[in-house]
Amino acid sequence: MHYFLVAMVIPAIMLTGCKDDNPDPVKGNYETLVTYMAANNMDLPALLQGWVIAPTLVADGGIVDADAGYTIPGYHVIDIRGEDDFKAGHIKGSHNTTLTNIVSKAAELGKDKPILVVCYSGQTAGRAVMALRLSGFPDAKVMKFGFSYWSSESYGSGQSFDKWTPKVANVADGNANWTMDASAPLPTNPYPAWTSSSTDGAVILAERVAAMLAAGSWGTSSTDVLANPGDFNIYNFWSEDAYKTIGHYTGAYQYSTISFETVKALPQSEQCEIYCYTGQTSSFATAWLQVLGYNAKSIGYGVNSLRHDAVDAYNSSVAWHHSYDYPIETSTK
Repeated sequence: MHYFLVAMVIPAIMLTGCKDDNPDPVKGNYETLVTYMAANNMDLPALLQGWVIAPTLVADGGIVDADAGYTIPGYHVIDIRGEDDFKAGHIKGSHNTTLTNIVSKAAELGKDKPILVVCYSGQTAGRAVMALRLSGFPDAKVMKFGFSYWSSESYGSGQSFDKWTPKVANVADGNANWTMDASAPLPTNPYPAWTSSSTDGAVILAERVAAMLAAGSWGTSSTDVLANPGDFNIYNFWSEDAYKTIGHYTGAYQYSTISFETVKALPQSEQCEIYCYTGQTSSFATAWLQVLGYNAKSIGYGVNSLRHDAVDAYNSSVAWHHSYDYPIETSTK
């Protein structure tokens, strides 16, 4: 019996020792990231402060200097449209790069002036500016309505710089899938479950920002959702008053504040659709949610593409009207 007990105890000790000598590596996760972001004032409501600006003239208190050749001297202007479109016409003094390279381009230009990002409509720029604000450029801004707001000039083979006007519509007026009903209570879900090989919050954030920028499709067609809203998890990023006055997709939740405190309203892994008036705020918010690990998409052009006239009547500042038709630059250096 004595020998038997010794024979049983020794392997157990050896196994325990091996396990202690080779512990599972500690990994960072959602909690690690959020703890770091919260400590560095990166909750979405804070990041939404002053994130977008219209290209109005300096003479009217804006940023565009007509006397200096219609430039924007107070900002480093980065244009993330395609190279051919940039060559066809751009803001004088602006720099062209891709969405995925936005952070490195901003670093190259320096921090002596804030960054202003220009895209076609102001929506992709929202993703770029979120990446910048999470990467040491807290004053970066989106140019409202993108290059569409700058010029409606035609170029190439029947193309126009104005990408907004063709998207404006009122197709939800009278549609059975559009309602003014009150919202159901927001659901409660687990936080995203993912891990990182790093436990350093700054490193994890940089990894996740890069992944967000490299992600493929991040938008959803507003009319696709209107046709079958029951097939989607839909969140209307509006106040309750706007939600009821302008209306919303049938079954959409009214979700006025997206933050670390409220993200549990979103499904952990299922795709969720976020929308707003123009698709600009929702693209900005969606980028933040993707960094956190949510499978979030932005509904393109927002409710301007569904009930433009109702949006205009409710708040004309968030409704598309027309381009400023400023001069454009075609030469590149």
